[in-house]
Amino acid sequence: MYRIGLLSPGPPVADNSPFGAALIRGLAQQGYALDQNLTFESRGAEAHMERLPRLVDELVASKVDLIVTFGYPPALAVKQGTTLPVVSFGAGDPVGTGLVDSLARPGGNLTGISDVSAEVTPKRMELLKEVAPRLRRVAMLWNAADLGMTLRYRASEAGAKTMGIGVQELGVREPDDFDQAFAAMNRDMPDAILMVSDALTTLNRQRVFEFAAAHRLPAIYEFESLVRDGGLMSYGPDTNESLARVGALVDRILKGTKPAELPFEQPTLFRFVLNLKTAKSLGLTVPLTLQARANEVIE
Repeated sequence: MYRIGLLSPGPPVADNSPFGAALIRGLAQQGYALDQNLTFESRGAEAHMERLPRLVDELVASKVDLIVTFGYPPALAVKQGTTLPVVSFGAGDPVGTGLVDSLARPGGNLTGISDVSAEVTPKRMELLKEVAPRLRRVAMLWNAADLGMTLRYRASEAGAKTMGIGVQELGVREPDDFDQAFAAMNRDMPDAILMVSDALTTLNRQRVFEFAAAHRLPAIYEFESLVRDGGLMSYGPDTNESLARVGALVDRILKGTKPAELPFEQPTLFRFVLNLKTAKSLGLTVPLTLQARANEVIE
């Protein structure tokens, strides 16, 4: 029976949550079944990052064999707090943040799936242009207190600017900052929104949905679960594929391979998800050609 620690910056990752369920499916591909030869110890900081060191100590005390982290702050906390092997997911650019020395040779006790924001930004901008042909400026909302998300934002900003699209910078650090971000958009309305997803922005997603609806702004997100919750559309790495690869890395470590010997991997499958109900509420006409290209259309 292996014990796997799960550490999230938001709520604890549950078995039936989008990430938890996908991880379970990925581990099943490697022969692991929850409560048969595998158990989870799940902890979440509930967006209070100062709690992370204590949560790392709790996981170490619970005798887990390995820790899977979600997001940059948990990955950093585990790297600083223990020598247990770590597989990170959603932590942004691991080299840029200093989590590892290089993708090919991570060194230390941490490996995982790396970020590809620079590569997918042009596609996200193209999708926004399909529903907002006059797109000239996009508001980018991100957690400025999270280095991983800041680097993800910078990659997205650079990608948009190379396409001639202006960027309205809206960094937030706590829930109260969203009101300031909305006020800034009210003063100088953008043509669309891109939300960089972490615990803070995801926990406040409904406020973003409501602002976009009130002003009929198209918005694109990074994870498909946000579209199922009411967002307009998402384009990003396939969650199931990425977490299946996390499961494969977990398996190799449990069988004796050291994280330092496992290069960081990059996502290879991407999904475009579209919510037609949200599009209708925004007064947007989604071209049939765009609907046909979606991997999933929510009606």
